[in-house]
Amino acid sequence: MRVKTGYARKRAHKKVLKQTKGYRMTKRRLVKVAKEALLHAGVYAYTGRKDKKSNLRQLWITRISGALSETDLSYSQFIKALKEKNIELDRKILAQLIQEDPEAFQKIVEEVKK
Repeated sequence: MRVKTGYARKRAHKKVLKQTKGYRMTKRRLVKVAKEALLHAGVYAYTGRKDKKSNLRQLWITRISGALSETDLSYSQFIKALKEKNIELDRKILAQLIQEDPEAFQKIVEEVKK
């Protein structure tokens, strides 16, 4: 006796179509196309999560560099001096300080210049 997959397949198709809700044109209507779109979306999401880390680091470096443009230090000199003085603040924290507490950042710059 053969087994029909009607209910199981319909449930699987509904699951795929539910996940592709909001996609454009046939990517949200046709199961075969929707499944392919879902696979690609997963790859893009994975890549995006990796790229996000790089983008944020670039942003922090740009902010630090911009804040240092008022002083006579370049970004690379500043980071080198931080390491020599054993000031263990990462780029994220430095960028936050620039935005939230510029005076504290200026104190760090003065400390580094000594």
